[in-house]
Amino acid sequence: MYFCFVHNSILNHINSPKELRQLNQDDLPQLAKELRDFIIDIVATKEGHLGASLGVIELTIALHYVFNTPDDLLIWDVGHQAYGHKILTGRKAIFNTNRQFKGISGFPKRDESIYDAFGVGHSSTSISAALGMAIASKLKGENKQHIAVIGDASIASGMAFEGLNHAGVTDANLLVILNDNAIGIDPSVGALKQYLTNVKKGTEKQDNIFEALNFNYSGPIDGHDVNTLITELERLKTVKGPKLLHVITTKGKGLKQAEEDQVKYHAPGKFNASTGDLILKTPSKFTKYQDVFGLTMVELARENNNIVGITPAMPTGSSLKYMMDIFPDRAFDVGIAEQHAVTLAAGMATQGLIPFCNIYSTFLQRAYDQVIHDVALQKLPVVFCLDRAGLVGEDGATHHGVFDLAYLRCVPNLIIFAPRNEIELRNIMYTAQLGLELPIAIRYPRGNGNIEHWKQPFEKIVIGKGEQLKKGKSIAVLSLGTIAKNVSDAIKNLEVSHYDMRFLKPLDETLLHQIFKTYQTIFTVEDGTVKGGFGSEVLEFASKNNYSNTIKILGIPDEFIEHGKVDELQQYTGLSAESIKSAITNQL
Repeated sequence: MYFCFVHNSILNHINSPKELRQLNQDDLPQLAKELRDFIIDIVATKEGHLGASLGVIELTIALHYVFNTPDDLLIWDVGHQAYGHKILTGRKAIFNTNRQFKGISGFPKRDESIYDAFGVGHSSTSISAALGMAIASKLKGENKQHIAVIGDASIASGMAFEGLNHAGVTDANLLVILNDNAIGIDPSVGALKQYLTNVKKGTEKQDNIFEALNFNYSGPIDGHDVNTLITELERLKTVKGPKLLHVITTKGKGLKQAEEDQVKYHAPGKFNASTGDLILKTPSKFTKYQDVFGLTMVELARENNNIVGITPAMPTGSSLKYMMDIFPDRAFDVGIAEQHAVTLAAGMATQGLIPFCNIYSTFLQRAYDQVIHDVALQKLPVVFCLDRAGLVGEDGATHHGVFDLAYLRCVPNLIIFAPRNEIELRNIMYTAQLGLELPIAIRYPRGNGNIEHWKQPFEKIVIGKGEQLKKGKSIAVLSLGTIAKNVSDAIKNLEVSHYDMRFLKPLDETLLHQIFKTYQTIFTVEDGTVKGGFGSEVLEFASKNNYSNTIKILGIPDEFIEHGKVDELQQYTGLSAESIKSAITNQL
């Protein structure tokens, strides 16, 4: 029995895919328009990822229309494209809480909905996960469909190829949908991107790469033609084994500005829902840390021809774009390939280049073996610039850079530095290119700094040297990185000493001995996990040297922190200035 609703009111009646499947197919284009408008209206005021979800509206509707979700398992790679999916699967009424503290996640999340078959946030995991599910279904004798929706930027990642490679020698009931729009956050890069471009143009003469991997390939088809999508998906339901459907879409579809400026409208902030025009924020007098990095890279590269820059698919987000514009032969976007980025940097370092490898803190987790095996073990002086360290805000648990201090400090031969401000970031970058004998990891946060005139003459930083910022009595607070500002605000009117340790490795043990002999109570403050991080390092120092001082560790608790504004999350984790002050005054 099909239901037909008056135009402009179809979405009001859709609270799950069950109602969607009862619609007449002729009503689906109108539903697509309503769904787009719904997303645009809410993201315009609440902010979030926009272009990716607008580009897959028809595909989202077709998938839930054809497949029996949630029994059939649907995985959205990365998850930027899943807003329509969330709205159609019971979260329409609470979609306005998207990415807000205590609201729904901006990404698919297993404990949020039965329709979210797999939690995502990092790219290129969908094929492996869907294959695992397909194999499990076969072993259990279940007749289910397993669908992975992956973008052309994500499928170029090594992990996606690993999944394809395995799937091609199985008879698993797996459908990979390649959402080909030629852009991730920034434009897609690499030979596979060029191959797909040639396929779309009809100029590719070689054998199909996916058929060579034993996939039943179909396409490319128009991803905005819901009827064509439904016809092809119905056919593919009857095809056994691994198959791949190549779908062509436009990121930002349905909003003129989002189609024309796909990078800016990936996550545009607030905008006018009627016109699409961005609502400009009052410009901050402070500079984003990523821009301090990017502009400093250009300065240093002008003077040192051996400097090169590397980023895995984040030239805009990391601000390496500044160097790419001026020195295009010396700045490399390697695509979503963190492991390759690190070992590429290692190879360059063996030949005397000075690679600045800029990777978001949370994404470096994906290249941990390469950091250990290819860089640190060989003492290669790669400069890791870890953007988005600490709490990053609305992207939530998959993106918080809170583990880097813990997972890096146990690696031998690695210097770890956390600048407390923009000038310190500039100076450690300057120091790193003067000729270190070991690799260095420099971690800094997302967002603006707090020094207006940060472009000061370069000064060399002494490796392993901390410094005192304030002298007080009885209690010493040791901080690492930009959390120093919260500490300074917290102790402004307290007789408490404050030390910026600067280096987690090598630790300034001379300064620490002085501190432990002077103060009975010591606080450590870090925007990283309390398990194994800066505070743990100080505790180990105290144990090794038989100190019995009282040590209090403030940092990220041993849990995955949800999404919300950074100040909300700092309050929640006890890292706001008010929380730090309260902890210290309680001790006093």
